[in-house]
Amino acid sequence: MKIPLKYTFRNLQSRRLTTALTILGVTLVVFVFAAVLMMANGVEKTLVATGSEENILISRKASNGEISSIIDGETVNIILAMNQVARTPAGTPFATKDVATVINLPKTDYVGITNVTVRGVSPDAFALRPMVKIVEGRTFQWGAREIIIGNSIARRILGAHVGGTIKIGGDQWAIVGRFDAEGCGFDSEIWGDVLQLTDALGRSNAFSTLTLKLRSLQEFDSFKEAFKSDARLQQFVPKTERQFFEEQSETMALFIRVLGIFITVIFSAGAVIGAMITMYGAVANRTVEIGTLRALGFHRRSVLSAYLIESLMIALIGGIVGLMLASFLQFFSISTINFDSFAEIEFSFALSTGIVISSLLFAIVMGFVGGFLPAFRAARLNIVSALRAS
Repeated sequence: MKIPLKYTFRNLQSRRLTTALTILGVTLVVFVFAAVLMMANGVEKTLVATGSEENILISRKASNGEISSIIDGETVNIILAMNQVARTPAGTPFATKDVATVINLPKTDYVGITNVTVRGVSPDAFALRPMVKIVEGRTFQWGAREIIIGNSIARRILGAHVGGTIKIGGDQWAIVGRFDAEGCGFDSEIWGDVLQLTDALGRSNAFSTLTLKLRSLQEFDSFKEAFKSDARLQQFVPKTERQFFEEQSETMALFIRVLGIFITVIFSAGAVIGAMITMYGAVANRTVEIGTLRALGFHRRSVLSAYLIESLMIALIGGIVGLMLASFLQFFSISTINFDSFAEIEFSFALSTGIVISSLLFAIVMGFVGGFLPAFRAARLNIVSALRAS
């Protein structure tokens, strides 16, 4: 014979204070758990959105990112002469030779300096990355020491505004425009003329990466094979731009997840103990009631199920509340150092279906672990001893 579910609901209301405190504990743990996953997911989404599946990015094979990658001008010319590379209406290769470096700039909150990525680009960069749009001022003039800044730079860097100047390579560069890159990694960068920047940085005829468009993506396999067969290109590797930036997020996202889950596991021990205390208290206060249920013919497994369901419901309520609170983090943006580029990148917390499911399952596991032993004890109570309890 099964114990009605309304019996469990009634029990939740009979011990409101301890039940509320246990729900609060689970809420806090699930909030931290979900926030960590949302942070890692936000980093991945920001960097993945930086690249395009249709663009091909070539970097040095042994490099960890754009900053440590170097492609000499002779190699760039060999790649751009390949048959698979698309051409503009003017007949030139549809590509941008980028040089990326990191400079230190003061933050707007006056708490120190931060690393900022400065990217030199070629004229085709704007066509290859259409998400970059000027929202204030104008774009820089080719051949001039002018730069444009991303939205995130304008918010985070002291003095970074249209009409201001930033010191790069010993010279003052005029900020002539601000651009929006739809929240991707380019929003945390400063852009200028690649030739002016390579000259200022003393990297004449050497670039960080080469990004280009192929005549057809179906030619990507033959394009990669050419790099393997040509001895002059074997030190370089072509990837889709999205794959490149996705790999850039792996180290940092993994670090955030591991650190966050470690902290969450410690917190969850407290929540499990809280659930266990609540359920042990429920069993102790209802010993006679449990004996009565057993005397009326309810099986041990029914008693175990009733108390276990009560624990799971407490955990599930806490999980839902914690998840709801964590969802508000989507309205906030934070910044951190990308381990691969050593530059600061701004990103938003990002909630996903997988995070919702993982958070609720985590709450249920806490409820099961915290409630099983008290429920087992309730099911094992002797009927006569339970009825004699005061």
